[in-house]
Amino acid sequence: MAALFDPLELRGLHLQNRIAVSPMCQYSSVDGFANDWHLVHLGTRAVGGAGLVITEATAVEARGRISPRDLGLWQDAHVDGLRRITRFVHEQGGAAGIQLAHAGRKASTHHPWAGAHGAVPEQDGGWQVVGPSDQPFAADYPRPRALGADEAAGIVAAFEAAAARALDAGFDVIEIHAAHGYLLHSFLSPLVNTRDDAYGGDFEGRTRLLCEVATAVRRVWPDDRALFTRLSATDWVDGGWTGDDTVRLARRLADLGVDLIDCSSGGLVPGAPVPVAPGYQVPFAARVRAEAGVASGAVGMITQPEQAASIVAGGQADLVLLGREMLRNPYWPQKAARALGLDPKPLFPPQYLRAV
Repeated sequence: MAALFDPLELRGLHLQNRIAVSPMCQYSSVDGFANDWHLVHLGTRAVGGAGLVITEATAVEARGRISPRDLGLWQDAHVDGLRRITRFVHEQGGAAGIQLAHAGRKASTHHPWAGAHGAVPEQDGGWQVVGPSDQPFAADYPRPRALGADEAAGIVAAFEAAAARALDAGFDVIEIHAAHGYLLHSFLSPLVNTRDDAYGGDFEGRTRLLCEVATAVRRVWPDDRALFTRLSATDWVDGGWTGDDTVRLARRLADLGVDLIDCSSGGLVPGAPVPVAPGYQVPFAARVRAEAGVASGAVGMITQPEQAASIVAGGQADLVLLGREMLRNPYWPQKAARALGLDPKPLFPPQYLRAV
């Protein structure tokens, strides 16, 4: 039986505990570059003792950003700022992860505190967005251009090139973002993917793009480094992507070299009836772990140390990923160790030991 503060080994990855900082968009970048905000935001969570710190959704193309202020890795010039972050995370004993993403039809939108909502007009710095079809996410979102089948190779190549840059930047983990209604998720779901070519139709067609991306990323990502994929385990809408689909896809991704499925949900269509409650997505992680034979990560309203510990001890997930709770308290792992009756000293940097 594993415990929350037991190490986790995946390939050559060694995590000092099973606590990860979930990817959380900061909307603080200019032209995709990491800056002091990203260093302090991510570095503080590493100082707090998390075993794994994962960057926000990092765009593999400029048009793949959610907003003009998103982090990116579509050019070599982006590497140096990210390398500064990985170096600091490693100095604190943590592992550094990066979530590679393409926002698809949910791109070119205002950042949350911009004073506006929905699409950024092209004259104000917005751009033409793309998706599996021309169906927009919502009325005030951009109308996407449906990607041609011949353009899929360009998307795959963008993920592959970003993965190579992530290696250069010193990351230990790549997470492919295929959740929350962004490009790869929108290809998975029949609610949005209405194509009748090789990238649409049945399960094999709709999962083709993600499988090609995973194959390409693993091709440049060394065998001793871990590869995660975040999936929305259900769309929460009849006729959409289901838990059964997720288990089936998880098995396929494991065969392609994916080591852990980060189990989230929803985000494909507005207004889906999501039963939000503490731990509401944990059963998806438990099912993937049990039925797909691959490690899983649990996420979603995990806030209490005892809750996180019970998820790992109960075999529901190998890793717990905390988001908003880590924003409220970047030193949550240290708090959790105390609450669970453990010595928190190993989680403190020497500069802070006087406070233990």
